[in-house]
Amino acid sequence: MLSDSLGKIKAIVGANWGDEGKGKITDIMAADADIVVRFQGGSNAGHTILNQYGKFALHQLPSGIFNENTVNVIGNGCALNLEYLEKEIAKVMEGAPNLKFNLMIDARVPLVLPHHILLDELEEVRRGDRQFGSTKAGIAPFYSDKYLKECIQINEIFHDEHLQYRLKHLYERVNLTLQGVYNAEPMDYMDVYARIMRFKDFIQTHMADASSYLRKSWQEGKNILMEGQLGALRDVGMGIYPYVTSSHTLAGFAAIGAGVPPYAITDILAVTKAYSSCVGASPFVTELFGEEAEELRRRGGDAGEYGATTGRPRRVGYFDAVATRFGAECQAATELALTGLDVLSYLDEIPVCVAYEINGIQTKDFPAPSLLDSAKPVFETLPGFKQEIRHIRKFDDLPENAKNYVRFIEKQVGLPIAVLSNGPKREEIVEL
Repeated sequence: MLSDSLGKIKAIVGANWGDEGKGKITDIMAADADIVVRFQGGSNAGHTILNQYGKFALHQLPSGIFNENTVNVIGNGCALNLEYLEKEIAKVMEGAPNLKFNLMIDARVPLVLPHHILLDELEEVRRGDRQFGSTKAGIAPFYSDKYLKECIQINEIFHDEHLQYRLKHLYERVNLTLQGVYNAEPMDYMDVYARIMRFKDFIQTHMADASSYLRKSWQEGKNILMEGQLGALRDVGMGIYPYVTSSHTLAGFAAIGAGVPPYAITDILAVTKAYSSCVGASPFVTELFGEEAEELRRRGGDAGEYGATTGRPRRVGYFDAVATRFGAECQAATELALTGLDVLSYLDEIPVCVAYEINGIQTKDFPAPSLLDSAKPVFETLPGFKQEIRHIRKFDDLPENAKNYVRFIEKQVGLPIAVLSNGPKREEIVEL
């Protein structure tokens, strides 16, 4: 029988292509959270945090890591690159040397191994001009191995004979692929074993049955945040396939990737920007080009629109209500967070994509991926607010046209905006 005082589990996820500003929103909400959980993805994408310690791009660490009272969990749905995590922790400690953080890694988390990264690199080269724009973090080969039931989980590190046996037979298959498909040198499984075992003490310190801990914490009334990577349009099932990541980016997967009951996740906050941006190849209906794009990119965020992981210039465009509504529905969002409203303050007029035209027919429904290349945006133009707004902290103090823009997005997407961000810093939030 469940307790009458169950905790609250909220998922913070992306409504679009990723890069929506989820890191800042999670960082803010972590102040009131007992636990923050990363439930999917790996080092292939990052969340940018700007706080009292400086600017950080978090890739595998949960965004609550700077709150010393928060337990930060890497859930079983993640792709854990230990060598990258070591560097990431070192970078955090370099900027915040006195930070005492709580990190828990689920015993069922599988490892990204050296061959995953190598295969990712080799496959992008083989594809030539048909590349997906991979970050070469090994994510697709990793998830391929996961569903082939070939991955190594961190709990296996403590069973030496078993681990060597698993690695030996794994690399028999890997080497057939390296040599036969890519004409590359084979890998020695014992070298990989040695690289893994270097982290044995670290894993022993941080490994736990995190899913059991989370279920118990929920039953005890704890406040838990689930942090998603990327956005709905990059989900391997519902996204713009094949221009997707290899994991499920939807809030529904948080139940699996963290090991909690689906019905325990009662609040889902979908984050979207006041304009559109994405990194990497894919159809992008509202994309801008030339000087118009460069101006928006230059003004975006704290240092412009450049990927937290890749450093690549993000593709940018005006707000896409069709894609955002679809993404929010896929996320089963209960509310929205709107970020980057301040970025639009230079525009005399602000176009919003309210429909697509496909083969001469207008639709407000997001189509199957194969139709996106032929989709043309249908814009409705709103008057700009032409005023610096980063200093404003109350919604009623915003320029009237800025308030109208926010309300227009609420109406188009069909969800209330619960969080409004008007700058990259933690304190740049407008009270609604």
